[in-house]
Amino acid sequence: MSDNNPCVAHRGFSGKAPENTLAAIRMALELPYVTWLEIDVQLSRDGVPVVIHDYSLDRTTNGHGRVKEMDYANLRRLDAGSWKSKSYRGEKIPSLEEVLELAAGRAKLNIELKNVGRPYPDLERRVTELIASKGMREEVVLTSFDAPTLRRLRDSAPDFRTGLIFDARWSSPVRPMQQLGCSFLSIKGARLNTALARFLTQRGAEVMAWTVDKPESMRRLADIHSDIMICTNRPDLWGETFWRQ
Repeated sequence: MSDNNPCVAHRGFSGKAPENTLAAIRMALELPYVTWLEIDVQLSRDGVPVVIHDYSLDRTTNGHGRVKEMDYANLRRLDAGSWKSKSYRGEKIPSLEEVLELAAGRAKLNIELKNVGRPYPDLERRVTELIASKGMREEVVLTSFDAPTLRRLRDSAPDFRTGLIFDARWSSPVRPMQQLGCSFLSIKGARLNTALARFLTQRGAEVMAWTVDKPESMRRLADIHSDIMICTNRPDLWGETFWRQ
């Protein structure tokens, strides 16, 4: 068994199953070394938190237009699997509630709130209330690229752990993390270096590197620090690289 570099399944086992679907979540949870899932959450027009990455429906479903323009009942009629493979025809866009219930007690969740530009003024409240109702505050971290989203979470739900998703090429995430009250950093794997990883981990922060699908890149991150979480579309390759039973 590996005690190092936790494995995070990016949008579930998205290398093989359609991303952000229950099929991808279930496939990831079947692997004994997957301890985290990373998913993306938006709101339907009638305010239901749903798990989908793009603001548009076009890439990963047979629907068209924007997620926020369609009621939950209509989103559920869409096919979110056939784009990946005919064997996944009929796979649905999951609700966040379904994913929470599936993952409870089995894996922690890194939930990215897709709220840049605030297309969903009620997103933070809807998500935090749902998580709290399931008693799962301790099993999730809420992350975002969007500083205003993280500020609203800090002010309205201070008992939730939050994380900054950081992709700026020439600056450091340390100051914005401190200003936003974040204890979690999600950063592109190629941009993570030893000094930053050590600085943050020594101060109790968690660091997740994304999206890492090559064994040599996984090993490079493991050599930097054993606590770096490795977020991958291919958790099976993480297993081949690190898992010892």
